[in-house]
Amino acid sequence: MRRPLRNILATAALAAGLAAAPPGGAYASGTGYVQKNLISDTSAIPAVHHDPTLLNPWGVAFFPGAPLWINDNNAGLSALYNGDGSVAFGPGPIAPAVTIPLPKGGTGKAAPTGIVADTSSNFVLHDHNPAAFIFATEDGTISGWDGSLGIPGTAELEVDNSTKHCSNGATGAVYKGLAEGVNASGVFLYATNFRCATVDVFDGNFMPHKLSGNFHDSYIPYGFAPFGIANINGNLVVTYAKQNAQKHDDVAGPGNGFVDIFDTNGNLIERFAQHGVLNSPWGIAQAPFNFGQFSNDILIGNFGNGWINAFRINRSFHGTLTDTSYNPIAIDGLWSIVFGGASASSPSTLYFTSGPNGEADGLVGTLTPQ
Repeated sequence: MRRPLRNILATAALAAGLAAAPPGGAYASGTGYVQKNLISDTSAIPAVHHDPTLLNPWGVAFFPGAPLWINDNNAGLSALYNGDGSVAFGPGPIAPAVTIPLPKGGTGKAAPTGIVADTSSNFVLHDHNPAAFIFATEDGTISGWDGSLGIPGTAELEVDNSTKHCSNGATGAVYKGLAEGVNASGVFLYATNFRCATVDVFDGNFMPHKLSGNFHDSYIPYGFAPFGIANINGNLVVTYAKQNAQKHDDVAGPGNGFVDIFDTNGNLIERFAQHGVLNSPWGIAQAPFNFGQFSNDILIGNFGNGWINAFRINRSFHGTLTDTSYNPIAIDGLWSIVFGGASASSPSTLYFTSGPNGEADGLVGTLTPQ
């Protein structure tokens, strides 16, 4: 998500040389972490609250002290919850939500993925108000919402690249992640287009924009594509996963992943991690100073095996988050990892979203140092 993080990457560390993650799962022996399941879609998955519309939740965004907005990939919604897992603005059990629009002529439900909370005066919608939240989808769309559209309501379609032709011969953008950033030319959106193996850039009017760089890393092998993305201290951390034959979904497996850092002009700064403990990495967060043994580390969450791996800011692998018995925490279908600060949440609490059971179900929870 777009929210600036207080504990930041040092510029010198970002510009330093390559450090690959080691090929094994080094489990640090310090503080373990406690997992608490806050919301699931079914009583078959134990949690404090249950909401049947929480289906394969992906991206999370919020404004400080306000509700969490969580994209439900299999429900076509972005739903609102408090930091304790209760539904926002009501008794529940179903959370108030905004419907994410389909591409023009589309049927069924949209498949939202990444989301950003926008504080700029750009990205103006048709009602002449700037978007508060902006959504990307696997359908190849970007849409926006502001308060005049209501809750419940429907976001406004701004970009439809569902029939876009890719340079690799594929057709139809598949946006897996979304971030916002600033450079000397203005404010931009950056969407990871998994099918085309690109990062698509849009200006403050939702128009395609060509930057001085093109988010290219010549050492990423063919068949890997940008997957997750996050703005960390003004630079863009991009994860890569292996494409399946349709270039729509990832192929999980040990070592299947890369992590690069780019500036907001699309120029490669450095390879941050590769292979080793990576397994279809998507989630990205930087830990605060009070997050146990991995304080201030960069956390990379694997969709492939549900592990969260920590890297020091000098790119060295630090360890894998473990439970209080020091076994690796594995969250089935792990997507977002983001630290709190929304309503009823603490900035030192790590929130996660996941789509367990082959993305058929949904789970939102927290991890805290014991």
